[in-house]
Amino acid sequence: MILKSVIFLETKGFVAVYRAWYKGEENPKSAPLRCMLIEEKNGGKLEYMINRLLIVDGSNLLFQMFFGMPARIVNKQGKPIHGTLGFVGALLKIIRKTEPTHVVVLFDGEHENARLKLNTDYKANRQDYSKIPQEKNPFSQLPDVYAALDYLGIKFAETEICETDDWIAGYALTYGQKTDIVISSFDSDFFQLITDKVSVLRYRGERTVICTPDFIKNKFGITPSQYADFKSLTGDTSDNIKGADKVGPKTAAYLLERFGTLENILANAEKIERPSIKNSIIGNMDRLKSNYKIIKLENSTSLPFALDSLVYRFEGLTTTDVLKGIGLY
Repeated sequence: MILKSVIFLETKGFVAVYRAWYKGEENPKSAPLRCMLIEEKNGGKLEYMINRLLIVDGSNLLFQMFFGMPARIVNKQGKPIHGTLGFVGALLKIIRKTEPTHVVVLFDGEHENARLKLNTDYKANRQDYSKIPQEKNPFSQLPDVYAALDYLGIKFAETEICETDDWIAGYALTYGQKTDIVISSFDSDFFQLITDKVSVLRYRGERTVICTPDFIKNKFGITPSQYADFKSLTGDTSDNIKGADKVGPKTAAYLLERFGTLENILANAEKIERPSIKNSIIGNMDRLKSNYKIIKLENSTSLPFALDSLVYRFEGLTTTDVLKGIGLY
């Protein structure tokens, strides 16, 4: 095998690592990578390591843009386009910032949620948009968002059985050892997937934050692998998940530092010094176990696309180019 390349490029806050392996007679330019090649004879077969997969939580970004735009914007025909305009603009900025070699955008479909079997209150606080007028409904602009993604040549899919979280977790857990992965979402559930190769991007324009293991440690006092345990203890108001009474973030972090996991906390609850905390943990064991099953993300569902079908090369299009291309401008 001729071993080709290991080079480091500084790109807008990211250190990009490009590697490629291929036979001497093969053409390295066919690889979906940008890399500098350094030859070293060693015998082997054609193989490539992908650099970076960008996974966009499409529903999350659409809601953020639809409700976050400063004003409702309509085109010349009077059609509201602010959600689509914001979505495309944000997506292009995220692509420029992360410089991915592969991109997929995933959306939640309308179907029963299996997690409701574990807790009927799960997400019961969410708005039912089937009863909301179109002008106030982000889903009314979803067809235009899909048209924009088609125009950009970006693969997208809508869940039919699972949640978007499950697909995103599947990609991260399946490919996270082979390639850098950036998950674009404000859903904190994805913090549990963070590793040295998997990060979470929270898009805020110039104030965008990229969450790494150090970010999680500094913010919560835990490791990413403990985040599902942490959230099970504290609860999550956004998903209508109630934690253990009297257990806030600092107490949860302390318990995890001492016992390591939620399972060990429950098994050693009698060893907790503070009576109020001990009684709360013991009194809420069933709830905490249920919370963990809901929050913990597993590699448990088939994925909509194979990784090699998600290759993407950004051609420098602007938001205006895209909206004109799909007939909104």
